[in-house]
Amino acid sequence: MPQDRVPHVVVVGAGFGGLEAARGLAGAPVRVTVVDRRNHYLFQPLLYQVATAALSPADIAYPIRSILRRQRNADVVLAEVVGIDPARREVALRDGATLSYDTLVVASGARHAYFGHEDWETRAPGLKNLEDALEIRRRILLAYEEADRAARPERRKSLLTFAIVGGGPTGVELAGAIAEIARQVLVDDFRHIDPRETRVVLVEAGPRILPSYAPKSSENASDELRRLGVEVRTGEPVTSVDDTGLVVGGQHLEAGTVLWAAGVAASRIGSFLGAPVDKNGRVVVQPDLTAPGHPDIFVIGDLALFTHQGGQPLPGVSPVAMQQGRHVARAIRERLAGRPAPPFRYFDKGSMAVVGRSAAVAEVLGLKLRGFPAWLAWCALHIFYLIGFRNRFIVMFEWAWAYVSYQRGARLITGNLEAPRKR
Repeated sequence: MPQDRVPHVVVVGAGFGGLEAARGLAGAPVRVTVVDRRNHYLFQPLLYQVATAALSPADIAYPIRSILRRQRNADVVLAEVVGIDPARREVALRDGATLSYDTLVVASGARHAYFGHEDWETRAPGLKNLEDALEIRRRILLAYEEADRAARPERRKSLLTFAIVGGGPTGVELAGAIAEIARQVLVDDFRHIDPRETRVVLVEAGPRILPSYAPKSSENASDELRRLGVEVRTGEPVTSVDDTGLVVGGQHLEAGTVLWAAGVAASRIGSFLGAPVDKNGRVVVQPDLTAPGHPDIFVIGDLALFTHQGGQPLPGVSPVAMQQGRHVARAIRERLAGRPAPPFRYFDKGSMAVVGRSAAVAEVLGLKLRGFPAWLAWCALHIFYLIGFRNRFIVMFEWAWAYVSYQRGARLITGNLEAPRKR
């Protein structure tokens, strides 16, 4: 590389990890180009609140260009990556353009995994982006509208049954939020149905929900869900999903709305690198987060399979991605100074999952919390990590208003209202 040329760092994906890597290079003697197919950064931990009408999309999203507007060495490209040529050090975009790089950071995240049953996706949408959240919100609210007009009791019962597949944090949060909507928010809104008759079923194939948490925290979460009226079914895998519901534990459960929170697969971009991947498409990375055989390519976040700390893969959560993004920025700076990049070490501060109003479970620095204290800690942490003063203020206000009034102000049915609810 000529001595007078500034090294070019291309970051694919503007999620938690990608943005931390880009921002960590502010002021460094490099050019940074962030490539994403959407123009906004999304705070995914609160995505379920958009899906359940607690927040509006703009409350948890922020334009990428605005985030990086004061970083003079950073540029943003709105495009979709369709190929990577490690030999030529080029990233191919869908519009035919290419980007050359000296260092590549791949942080393209994950997508839904239906374990070989991709036809289930139209019947049981997952939750990964704003479009997913708005579609789920549409289905939930339309279910009540249709139930209010249904003439047959069995049809109303089906429409008022919601099944959530997957007992991880997303599934738990969705189940608790839907139960709260039914029993606290919509009670006086309909004349021909009683929303409190809503049936919410959380299905988990494993022996307990929140399997990455301590058994006591899982038990506490189950107790809180049952207090809200949620049926928690564990040890029962789903074997079929159709237009009338799903088959779980060998029996058909009739449900007007089925939501998917059971699994994720890594972004397809990982397959472009020519590096080893696991069954979920995650790239098996080196201790310094580089792809094997490609020291100029870092892979982070949900796309990375990191097993160099205790032998077990790191979970696909935002703190992991953020710490990896910061590590990559430091590693690039070290290389620019002629020093070797250190190995990555993850510091686990803990995990949190909200179950419902004033109810959550938290494992923070060895402490296990539940109920109102865990809920307060969850609220404070999520507001702190939101980007932008406006978003922090609006979310805090919306939560305070919802807590006092039992109302959710984003109950809007949007999209193509002529389309069938299940399509």
